[in-house]
Amino acid sequence: MKLTAIVGDLRKALAEEVRAGERAASRAVRDETDALKQELRQQVTGSLGGKARGIANAWRSQVYPRTGVSMRAAGLVWSKTPMVIDAFERGALIRPKGCGRFLAIATGFNAPRGWRGRGDKGLRVTPAQMVASGQGFLRPFKSGRGFVWCLPLRQGEQTGRRRRTRLIAGGVAEVGTANRKGREAWARGLLERGMVPMFLLLPQVKLAKRLDVQGASLRALRRLPRRFVAAWEAEAARSAA
Repeated sequence: MKLTAIVGDLRKALAEEVRAGERAASRAVRDETDALKQELRQQVTGSLGGKARGIANAWRSQVYPRTGVSMRAAGLVWSKTPMVIDAFERGALIRPKGCGRFLAIATGFNAPRGWRGRGDKGLRVTPAQMVASGQGFLRPFKSGRGFVWCLPLRQGEQTGRRRRTRLIAGGVAEVGTANRKGREAWARGLLERGMVPMFLLLPQVKLAKRLDVQGASLRALRRLPRRFVAAWEAEAARSAA
């Protein structure tokens, strides 16, 4: 067995190695914590679309200790919208609260001026206002599993460069009539028949399982030892130089 002599102060060499390990541990935990947060944010935008960017950005992270370095460094990743994340991770079944029979799901036409949040200060027409207006009426789904809650449509003048027609829904809301594709195009037929689909009334909604938070966390834990070793080797190379 070949022995290598230690040149210099052994206590000093060990202390420097411990400090290198502390820096490596803190760096590995910080990098992996940030990588996990970014992966979870990408899961949300990839599964729920660009309109869920607010939910994606609700993922936050913190590394401990907040200052300095430690061999016992730890990272925490959490969401400011935990109920939403949990629902899409489990594929939750959502039912009305209490004695309610239906969930009222806004179609987007309930914004006071146009489609999806373009109303004054983001205001929305609520189910209570629909009832108070006395003009709401129901159109059953062909499947018989729910209803479309509508308001009568009134024709208005054309406005804007694209000559969009300004429509009034039951004297309660203005409706934007921009060209729509995909799921949003289904309402065109109702609009042509003088009805504005304000809410969908459904007895329950089963969310698809779209997120895998646990899987992302386990992958991060498996990557962490490799990050730690690589960071410690980088610290050793830096000290040798």
